[in-house]
Amino acid sequence: MTPFRNEQASLLLTDDDEIFCQVLSRALEKRGYTVTVAHNVEQAIPLAQTNPPEYAVVDLKMNGASGLTLVKTLHELDPATRIVVLTGYASIATAVEAIKLGATQYLAKPANADEILAAFGHSASADTELRSQTASVERLEWEHIQRVLHEHQGNISATARALNMHRRTLQRKLAKRPVAES
Repeated sequence: MTPFRNEQASLLLTDDDEIFCQVLSRALEKRGYTVTVAHNVEQAIPLAQTNPPEYAVVDLKMNGASGLTLVKTLHELDPATRIVVLTGYASIATAVEAIKLGATQYLAKPANADEILAAFGHSASADTELRSQTASVERLEWEHIQRVLHEHQGNISATARALNMHRRTLQRKLAKRPVAES
C-alpha cells in the first residue's frame, strides 16, 4: 500500500487518545513512515512549523483547539501535505469544512492504518460524500451517549439528566455492546 520511495516519508499523527496513537504510530512506521506524534493542536503546530510533514492524520475533536485549526495550519505551511481527518462524530458539515480547509480525506473512526493509507491516495472535494459507512441512527445515538458520558466524567446520573433520559434507561443502553457500524 505504501508508495515506493527511497527515504521514509514524514507523517504527523495528532490525536488525544494516547493508546490509539501508540498503535497507529507503530503500524505506520512498519509501513515505512517516520511518525511524529502530538496529542493536541497546541503540540502539533510547532512540530509542523519546524518540519512540515508530507502526510498528517488529524483527529477532529481533541482537548483544546479543534483539529480543523491544525488542518488549516498544515495546509498553509505546505499545500502539498496529504491530510486525513479522523473523527468519531461524523457529520457532512464538518467533512465539507475539513476538505475546504485542505484535508485530503475524512474518515469516521475507527479507522485502521490500511484505511488511512488508502485515504491518502484518494483526493476529495467539498462535494465528496462521506465514506459509504454512514453511521446508523443507533450508532449515532451510542456515540452521542458516550460523548456526553465522557463530558460528565462517567457520572451516570449527570449524563442521564443531560440527555433528558431516565437513569435506568441509560444504564440499559450502556450495558449493551456498541452498535456495529454499517
